[in-house]
Amino acid sequence: MSQTISAGKTPRIVVDHVGGDLSVVGWEGADILVKGDDDEVHLEQANDLVTLSCEGDLSLRVPKASSFEFKMIGGDASIRGVFGNIELREIAGDLSIRDSGSIAIDTVRADFSLRNAKGDLYIKNAHSDVSIRDVEGSVTIESVANDLALRGARGNVNVNVGEDVVVYLEPKPEGTYYVNAGDDILLVLSPSANATLTLHGDTINVDWPGIKNDEDATERILTFGNGSAKITLEAGGDVRVSNRADAAESADEFGNFAGLNFDWSGFGERISRQVEQATRHAAQRAEEAARRAELHAERHARKWNANVKVGRWNWDFNSQNVPPPPPPPSEPVTEEERMMILKMLAEKKITAAQADELLAALEGGK
Repeated sequence: MSQTISAGKTPRIVVDHVGGDLSVVGWEGADILVKGDDDEVHLEQANDLVTLSCEGDLSLRVPKASSFEFKMIGGDASIRGVFGNIELREIAGDLSIRDSGSIAIDTVRADFSLRNAKGDLYIKNAHSDVSIRDVEGSVTIESVANDLALRGARGNVNVNVGEDVVVYLEPKPEGTYYVNAGDDILLVLSPSANATLTLHGDTINVDWPGIKNDEDATERILTFGNGSAKITLEAGGDVRVSNRADAAESADEFGNFAGLNFDWSGFGERISRQVEQATRHAAQRAEEAARRAELHAERHARKWNANVKVGRWNWDFNSQNVPPPPPPPSEPVTEEERMMILKMLAEKKITAAQADELLAALEGGK
């Protein structure tokens, strides 16, 4: 089906349901071109109000000043060159928007990409990665499940992100910028930025002339220039601040971040490799701790009579005689060893007094 209708240069278009993929392109003409299978497209018109639904894929060519209300899109969607307001209730697939006006989204369940919006952006729930570049208005995102890359927001910013954030800001005088992330945040500012930064994170690294880093600091307040803009970063992981334009391109130096082009390909692979390395390292440490604990236990178990076996450890706790403190071990007792003893105590395999005695023995009588 291909149908052309006329609803003026500023039509209001309501898309109730699209079962498949959606393509929308704004053009200079005053007509609306609708393409889809004949038996799948349902269309109604009342003056400048057009209501559509489609069980399959739908393609629209519309006047550039059209405004949209999308209720449900079952597949992916691409929207280009539409400068009226866009409202979207839910989309199940990926969403890509280029050259638009103001945007309000309730739920996007896959990746979202936006470039060059002339108005404000509001997102309630984004269930995957989000990349945003060049927004004339404010950016407000209540929840991003995964990662966010943001550059070129000219209004205020208020975002909450489940994982990592890369944000490039050119803060405006008296502007307010708030970023909350479950993992790491990388903030890149111009060297001439005028902003007061309030930073919270596991570690805070500031790559800025004249600023010294404090390895133990988890909170810092910094003033650049006259400090007029207010920037607050709260990270569950690390906070990094830099004035280097290429900061996000160096994953080794700045962590698990995407590059300036906001191409997330390979991002998950980098994380997976690091998780695999960390898991392997943790397993090796656990094995070493178990071997050390076993050696310590074997030295002292002979002084006890009751037999308690946990893993490869076989300890006797019936004796009422406290073993004399041995010489201090060559390596300090680890947290894994302590947790094993506490687990035995919780399972009532040993008493509190016996746990104290065993800890003392493992620590060399300290």
